[in-house]
Amino acid sequence: MKRKQLVEVWGDEELLFLDPAKDFDCAIAGVAERIEMEPVVAYDKELILKQLCKDMTYKEAVEYFEFNILGSYMGEKTPIFLTLFDVKSVDPIEPL
Repeated sequence: MKRKQLVEVWGDEELLFLDPAKDFDCAIAGVAERIEMEPVVAYDKELILKQLCKDMTYKEAVEYFEFNILGSYMGEKTPIFLTLFDVKSVDPIEPL
């Protein structure tokens, strides 16, 4: 569903997704934008690893992810991968 929604907003030609959709669309976190650069799909790294662990061990999944997904450059529209954390569990930054 996320892929379809993003394509409706950004267009099919603008974004590059991981395939197969049935495995990786659940890990879509959103779209990332930077000045003077193409928007790119942002994926939750841990959700990708969770999907990969359905067919392999966690160690194998990390190795597969690092070499075959993270290590794949597909041009300027290559997706990015986020390591998310729970903001509530992080100590607040003390003001200067």
